[in-house]
Amino acid sequence: MKLLYLGNRLSKHGFNKTTIETLGLHLEQEGFGVYYASNKKSFPLRMLDMMWSVVLYRKQVSYILIDTYSTKAFWYAFVCSQLARVLNIKYIPILHGGNLPNRLKNNPKLCQMVFANAHKNVAPSGYLKQAFENAGFTNVIHIPNSIEIDKYEFKLRTELTPNLLWVRAFASIYNPKMAVKVLQQLQEQYPSATLTMVGPDKDGSLQTTKDFAKSLGITVNFSGQLTKEEWWELASKHDIFINTTHFDNTPVSVMEAMALGLPVISTNVGGIPFLLTNEQNALLVPDNDITAMTNAVLDLLENKPKNNLLITNARTFIEQMDWKLVKQSWVSILK
Repeated sequence: MKLLYLGNRLSKHGFNKTTIETLGLHLEQEGFGVYYASNKKSFPLRMLDMMWSVVLYRKQVSYILIDTYSTKAFWYAFVCSQLARVLNIKYIPILHGGNLPNRLKNNPKLCQMVFANAHKNVAPSGYLKQAFENAGFTNVIHIPNSIEIDKYEFKLRTELTPNLLWVRAFASIYNPKMAVKVLQQLQEQYPSATLTMVGPDKDGSLQTTKDFAKSLGITVNFSGQLTKEEWWELASKHDIFINTTHFDNTPVSVMEAMALGLPVISTNVGGIPFLLTNEQNALLVPDNDITAMTNAVLDLLENKPKNNLLITNARTFIEQMDWKLVKQSWVSILK
């Protein structure tokens, strides 16, 4: 069976790999033939490339997979899904971004055209599945994001040091300045505390965060974009993972931290409480609550039994999202 996968395939331009490059490869390994669009850096050229690919492969593919986001990239999904309808090709939106529920509210007619006519809508989190069902869509299936668990070396951290790790693209919705503020508060009690921030710039927030840290007199290690293997190696030198986002769905970086044995502290937003359970496999704090996140770090540093419990539970939980298990759900809707 052949598939056309539409999404932002931009890692060669310095961006993080997205689902199109990970799920697509997995599907190829399961025997599917997969065509891709697009790796064009320009937004208009990507749109044209995707549209042309729908037309070009219309007689060869059984399904079109469409990475579907809430922001500007939503228009790829809208245009290409409607083109697929005209050409009578089944399409499957893969739902990304914790802000998609707002798109449902703000553009109900457009969303109805895209999602109601889909073969299936794949929600990687219970959060988005619930949001879409509440909006009246009945063709939604939950297939979680997956990782290859065997690639993640679990490290049980019995003694924590105040070395924080943040891994995300630098964008305002991920609130990177909050991490700097947490470090500032933490250093009041642990002057040797450190923060490493990993990821490429998305909207100018990288320089803004650097300038902000400098204005506070705080030293932060900005590593830039790293390969997965590089940040996994970096993770072994850190002891606490913090996630400061304003909106979220099911962030793979958080899943990977859980697999590696890093205790996770996250803002309790969007799909996060569908992935993380407070006091069981992570610690959750209110959005943008710097003091609460700092106190959560202090709690982990000073409470060894809690730390061990969270780390062990997190690894057990994330093993359920191994590709070997998740792939069965994909095979079932594509064959």
